[in-house]
Amino acid sequence: MKVLIVRTSSLGDLVHMLPAISDIAKQVPDAKIDWVVESAFADIPTWHPAVNDVVTVSHRQWRKAWWKPSVWAARRAVIKRIQEAQYDVVIDMQALLKSIRWVLASQGVKHGLDWKSAREPLCSLFYDRKHRIAFWQSAVTRQRLLASLVWGYEVSGAPDFGLQRFTDHTQNHPASVPYAVIMPSASRVDKLWPSSHWQQVFDLLQHHGLGLKLLAGNDTETAYSQTLILGRDGATVLPRMGLTAVAELLSGASIMVGLDSGLTHLSAALGRDTIGIYKASTPVRTPLVGSGLTASLGDHNQPPSAQDVLLTLKHFLNQS
Repeated sequence: MKVLIVRTSSLGDLVHMLPAISDIAKQVPDAKIDWVVESAFADIPTWHPAVNDVVTVSHRQWRKAWWKPSVWAARRAVIKRIQEAQYDVVIDMQALLKSIRWVLASQGVKHGLDWKSAREPLCSLFYDRKHRIAFWQSAVTRQRLLASLVWGYEVSGAPDFGLQRFTDHTQNHPASVPYAVIMPSASRVDKLWPSSHWQQVFDLLQHHGLGLKLLAGNDTETAYSQTLILGRDGATVLPRMGLTAVAELLSGASIMVGLDSGLTHLSAALGRDTIGIYKASTPVRTPLVGSGLTASLGDHNQPPSAQDVLLTLKHFLNQS
């Protein structure tokens, strides 16, 4: 059975997709799964052993120059590839109008969320089979439920993110010097947490003998992170790395503390003890999920205090 998954972005949402892929592989053993994904995140589907092929799109670049012949040609090439694959089942896990073109290009039976369940309800008009899933559930649960409704199996067991290539390697090759990974920066200012709070977190982590490795996504975030660790020994801001390299780094960490970001969710998925700091979004639909200790602290316009994070961090460190 040839299956096409349409879920193009973003990083955290793609991580949340992985347990549904594991469920399909377990419940539908003859499924041959391909995945349509934004080119910037193409590494993520390759991490899962059940994914057969990755179909990349570059919507973020294409929309900036939609009128160029080269962009139109690139889109036609993706459509042709999907058409020629002749899928049996197509699942739109995104439910956004930007992804509908890839769904419509396919030949298989098209599944997606119904009018009341989809983030953009108009998407439901393009599916052959529409499924209702309660909105206010975690993203991991919603994706697993949608896949289960396609084939009629029951969702059971803890989420399996299929990231054994990283976790198995870490178990066999533990870090020689223990470290914590920190994600203190974000592209949106409303997500940032006070620098004085971060200093207290850094003090506690280093008191427990952990080195500090800070992640940053661009030059501005790097400069901000550098100011946070100015004059502090045992702390470094890492250069920008590919997603696979970041996953390898996270898999070896003793703990991660980060803002609500895709990398923080990846840390949890890798089974690392992870604390997420929510300020511009709610953790109701996107809590941290993983086999390690996790805490999703704060809420929309209600950031956690330094004391909230420190108490949780102390608990996690004492459990290690």
